Amino acid sequence: MGQPVFLGHGVGLRRDHFERVLSGPARVDWFEAISENFMVDGGRPLDVLTRVRERYPVVLHGVSLSIGSTDPLDEAYLDRLLALAKRFEPAWVSDHLCWTRVGGRQAHDLLPLPYTEQALLHVVERVLRVQERLGRAIALENVSSYVAYSQSAMPEWEFLAEVARRSGCGILLDVNNVYVSAKNHRFDPRAYLEGVPRDKVWQFHLAGHSNKGAFLLDTHDHPVIDDVWDLYRDAVRRFGPVSTLIEWDDRIPEFERLEQESGRARAIQEEALQQEPVKTARGAV
Repeated sequence: MGQPVFLGHGVGLRRDHFERVLSGPARVDWFEAISENFMVDGGRPLDVLTRVRERYPVVLHGVSLSIGSTDPLDEAYLDRLLALAKRFEPAWVSDHLCWTRVGGRQAHDLLPLPYTEQALLHVVERVLRVQERLGRAIALENVSSYVAYSQSAMPEWEFLAEVARRSGCGILLDVNNVYVSAKNHRFDPRAYLEGVPRDKVWQFHLAGHSNKGAFLLDTHDHPVIDDVWDLYRDAVRRFGPVSTLIEWDDRIPEFERLEQESGRARAIQEEALQQEPVKTARGAV
């Protein structure tokens, strides 16, 4: 699968905003729904998503696939995800390049992988199995990280790029996560952008984080900071028009505040697309 259709600028569909989204037009183009929140047999969540899907494109974004785990893939989870995708026909399905489960226990966190050839082969094999099961390519998101493995033999962006190349999956490039991890691990965030293949990026995430002094923590409870907006501008100049989503998951403001953030992303993207592509030591990218 090549790059999917450009959806424009969206926000996450959160319970706090259900009534507002259903009550009238929203100044956003699409919504991203957390897959697990709608893996239910009935009730209000499915009714809301049904009504939203009638009016807007929707993307399903999961947090429990645990693609990097050594535990077997959760077949019951994949059954539910497949049923959800068939019902709502999302533009695409995504999850995270991480592990969340080991020994049958959920860590309830998005934990990073060792970036080794062995781990790469393991992840690619699992992505291929998931894609075959779902009958579609998926997208994987880079996570924020706070620890690194001494065994890692390549940078994260090279690992992510190779997973996408070998499995055919797409990349959900979280610009805030790139920034957070770059600060925590002291690498150049623009080197990350340069290392990701242009034709594999399906979507951007933008969010706020918390500065804890010694490290940054991905909390999704603040507006996007200026440095992340600047990195987003460079991402647009490198990757072109990519569907962009604002995430805000804690201390959630009024929906109109999310519309403002999404509108700023739209304006920055439009401005960046008028500029020359980012240049690197190897020339135009």
